[in-house]
Amino acid sequence: MDVFYAYTYTTAGWLSVQSAALTVAPQIIMTALLDETRTPTPLEIYFARTLGFSLLTLAALVIMLTGSIPLSTTVTEAVTTDDSDPKAPYAVPTLMTSTIFQGVCAFYAYTWYTFNGQAAFAVGVLGYTIAASIGLWCLLFASSHGKISRKTGADKRTTGFPFSNSEAEKKHAGKKL
Repeated sequence: MDVFYAYTYTTAGWLSVQSAALTVAPQIIMTALLDETRTPTPLEIYFARTLGFSLLTLAALVIMLTGSIPLSTTVTEAVTTDDSDPKAPYAVPTLMTSTIFQGVCAFYAYTWYTFNGQAAFAVGVLGYTIAASIGLWCLLFASSHGKISRKTGADKRTTGFPFSNSEAEKKHAGKKL
């Protein structure tokens, strides 16, 4: 399993854990985060469960849009061997959006942790930071498959300035002859 799918499943898992806690037991979550002990209002319970359903929906979208689950209706469309056929055309935009989401949530949880010092926010910071770090790694390194030259095998994004790569030029010149 490559890092891209590890990020996809990590993100979906982390969002599902949060969703389960908010949907199943919103009273416990609110009691843990409030300073005074009181029963949450029905509106607070409603918003907590709605957020839980939203996080579960976001987790499902991340799994589907990154190509972990084939979205075609027949098996022959889902299983292709053509390299030019993208399995998930929305994989990189979904990766970018979910990584930004994880990073913003990590920052937000960190500001709450520094303000309140509660351990629940520290757990949130840790989970979001791990997911955002894996997503950033995938954005930087795992999504550059299309930048490799088929002729030379070199990375197309590199230049020779201020130094030239004479070995690559020799290999490229040898293939033309």
